Amino acid sequence: MKPASEIDPKHLGTLWVLNLDESTLVSPASRVEVIFQRIGPEGAPSLAQAMGLNDPAEVLQRFAAGKRCYIGNVEGVLATYGWVSFGEELIGELRLRIRLAPGEAYIWNCGTLPAYRGLRLYPALLGYIVNDLRAEGLKRVWIGADADNLPSQTGIVLCGFQPIADVVLVRALTIRIPWLRGCPGVPEQLVEDARRALFGKRYEAWLTALSLARQRATSSHHGEEDL
Repeated sequence: MKPASEIDPKHLGTLWVLNLDESTLVSPASRVEVIFQRIGPEGAPSLAQAMGLNDPAEVLQRFAAGKRCYIGNVEGVLATYGWVSFGEELIGELRLRIRLAPGEAYIWNCGTLPAYRGLRLYPALLGYIVNDLRAEGLKRVWIGADADNLPSQTGIVLCGFQPIADVVLVRALTIRIPWLRGCPGVPEQLVEDARRALFGKRYEAWLTALSLARQRATSSHHGEEDL
């Protein structure tokens, strides 16, 4: 019998990494001519429209906070975009913050307008971003993908990212908490780095809670066998 903390964990998504100082970067080609560039606050109105926002206020707030945005234009139309953060960023779906070490970046909130999907703009955009970041001297880039977002996962693979850990909801005592379950073959130290980046000071507390849950489940299971 599996411990209670491991029964039916809900798979939320996967965290991927690309080590820029160790990898030969791949630049996937799109299926249409596209011009990539980094934009600033001057592009907020068109970017907000592409993101489905009613006004550019949120976009301007992101720029003011030091976040960065890259876009791809097809025939003069903003067709794809992606955001990059340094230091710290909220992963909204998980209600967690990733805390980045110096020399690291996190790519998030990427999107391609419906009319331009299927043209490999997303992996081409990722390739442009990671090459730009390496040119600046960054060492590592993180990115996440929801469990059911297969197109995103495909684009991430095409750019050479390595899956590090699955984000799962597991039971610890009486509650469910998010946890990182290392992918096969990934060095445990890298998984530990990812856990500390995501959970921060809560990491040790959650590790203790999971350990206690496993101990209780094991004790309960042995008690049943003795009856």
